[in-house]
Amino acid sequence: MQNTIASRWSVVAVGACVAGLFWPASGSAQTVTGQARAVQATVASPGGISTTTLADTGTLGGATDARQASQLTGSIPSLLSGEALRATTIGWPDQVASEASMAGLALTIAGNTISADFVLARALSVAGAPGTGAVTIGGLSINGLPINVSGSRNQQVIIPAGLVVINEQKTSSAGTVVNALHIIIDGTADVVIASATANAQ
Repeated sequence: MQNTIASRWSVVAVGACVAGLFWPASGSAQTVTGQARAVQATVASPGGISTTTLADTGTLGGATDARQASQLTGSIPSLLSGEALRATTIGWPDQVASEASMAGLALTIAGNTISADFVLARALSVAGAPGTGAVTIGGLSINGLPINVSGSRNQQVIIPAGLVVINEQKTSSAGTVVNALHIIIDGTADVVIASATANAQ
């Protein structure tokens, strides 16, 4: 009888240990932050500098927070338009996952035209591990020319008066930032399409 009871307790103890391996460790991250947005555009004009965001989750409020923002369509007059704009960021005690996407991107800036069928950025940060990111871009065209998205981080395409960075990824003490497209026009504009930030430390 004692052997039977001991065996049962052994099974329970082993089961508890195995469950502990797969259950997120509560409080394992000192800092948990995240944010996602479909568009952020900073543009200089004679009236000054203005920044506009579309489908922006705002910053996570804590380790158990989840935020979402979406728009069926979105536009910034004389700059860009898009469809199915979506952004999400979710926090756990030991990790953060963020994602932003949009379809039907059409952008015109400083005489340059940029379009894409679909754009998506993902960022994941897990406490104690390097942050990771991924980008999916379909049907990208710049100034009428189809662009081969190599999959490499920080792929650059030079355009008149500026630069387009594809799959821009930055990792620092502030976390992992993934921008699907980053358009920089010297002295005129800074536009980010599909941006995801995640940080769990």
